[in-house]
Amino acid sequence: MLVDPRFTEVVTSEEQFREIMGQPGHRVLRKETALLDQNCRAFIAKSPFILVASCDAAGRMDISPKGDPPGFVQVLDNQTLAIPDRPGNRRADTFHNLLQNAHVGLIFLVPGIQETLRVSGQALIVRDSWLRNQMTVRGKSPDFVVVVCVEQAFFHCAKCIIRSSLWDQTSWPDTSGLPTLAETMVAAGQLEDTVEEMQARIDNDARTRLY
Repeated sequence: MLVDPRFTEVVTSEEQFREIMGQPGHRVLRKETALLDQNCRAFIAKSPFILVASCDAAGRMDISPKGDPPGFVQVLDNQTLAIPDRPGNRRADTFHNLLQNAHVGLIFLVPGIQETLRVSGQALIVRDSWLRNQMTVRGKSPDFVVVVCVEQAFFHCAKCIIRSSLWDQTSWPDTSGLPTLAETMVAAGQLEDTVEEMQARIDNDARTRLY
């Protein structure tokens, strides 16, 4: 267990946690399903952006964003969905994890909608041409597809989106002063490249390697 001397009131058991939190109501417990019903399918069909959580054999976590035109995640049947892999930086943290631990968690977002859809299950990395070909965009099919065998699905309430005002542009923070990706890469990696050189590489990658 992680120990940090700065904190003296640390919750260490389910009993201690539930004494403060309380128990979930029966309606919350009953909203969970093991199938992708018509409501799940409708939401997935409108979603252009998901988050994929995975974990390696040692318990190290990763959360990877995936985005494409709405409906890019395909529902193959009521317990199976497929996520195309588009060109990235080749770190492939999700794939690295899945080869050690098949469990994944997904969050689907639809712009302007306050609720989200949570899905979890076990995943396969597949290269079947029939599936890759039906995920072709701009003439490019993905090299890999992550196929998720769904074990749990449910809609998450809107409170986090309401609190964050995520879709309310008038409440968005002033982003001046934030570092660019190029700046963070040069600093973290102590690279010999200049920020301008790194930015040019990033811009070229976005122009030529989306698909």
